[in-house]
Amino acid sequence: MRLDKYLKVSRLIKRRTVAQEVSDQGRVYLNGREAKKSSEVKVGDELTIRFGQKSVTVRVESIAETSRKDEAAGMYTVLREESHKE
Repeated sequence: MRLDKYLKVSRLIKRRTVAQEVSDQGRVYLNGREAKKSSEVKVGDELTIRFGQKSVTVRVESIAETSRKDEAAGMYTVLREESHKE
């Protein structure tokens, strides 16, 4: 599944257009490498997303074309959350 779609379906990012912008800005890493919005996401991959002053690292647990709100959190496991102070 495309990275931008996974971020939206898993509700890590609420809208696909925002997911595309974040990837275009180089704020998403897939297995330690900067990822493009079209990068392929697979089960077991690690995603790191930078949100302003904070970054979140998750492991992909499942992939689904659609998900309800209560199912979305099961699509990933949060490994780390870090705050960045400048």
